[in-house]
Amino acid sequence: MMSDAEKNLEELTEEELDETAEEMDPAEESADDAAEDAGTTVEDLEEKLDQAQDQYLRLYAEFDNFRKRTAKEKLDTFGDATAKCIEQLLPVVDNFERALEAPCTDEQYKSGMAMIFTQMKNFMDKLGVTEIEALGAEFDPNVHQAIKQQPADEEYEENTVCEVFQKGYKLKDRLIRPAMVAVAN
Repeated sequence: MMSDAEKNLEELTEEELDETAEEMDPAEESADDAAEDAGTTVEDLEEKLDQAQDQYLRLYAEFDNFRKRTAKEKLDTFGDATAKCIEQLLPVVDNFERALEAPCTDEQYKSGMAMIFTQMKNFMDKLGVTEIEALGAEFDPNVHQAIKQQPADEEYEENTVCEVFQKGYKLKDRLIRPAMVAVAN
């Protein structure tokens, strides 16, 4: 024989049973809440990941800029030191040239001096030091320093360097010493 409860259970459809079970099951309610919390957490984690990636990219760019700036400063420092060294060496080069132009009776001594001067010039060439064109060139205030003016004649036109008192030198693109010249006026 069937009890009244059993009879009532048979009368209920499956859908009604599922709805009733959902209303009664507290574990399922907390699972829904956890799913909602997990959705919020995933969004928070994605946002934190985006922030971390942004910080990483910024830090990487900053480090790359630092590396490039340091390399440039290193090259500039080397260029400055080389320019200072060459600047201090130029009076010696000038004196060597004067000594070679002076009359000398001992040819061996003069050829020895010429060899030393050639070595010094080769050393300066390897560093990238070049002499500034002056005699007969158009006056350029960026590389020439006019200390005298002379009247123009048939040999030198106006605004042309007609005499060089001291040679000028460049280290690659950097001016080390301007040429001291006289300009035809």
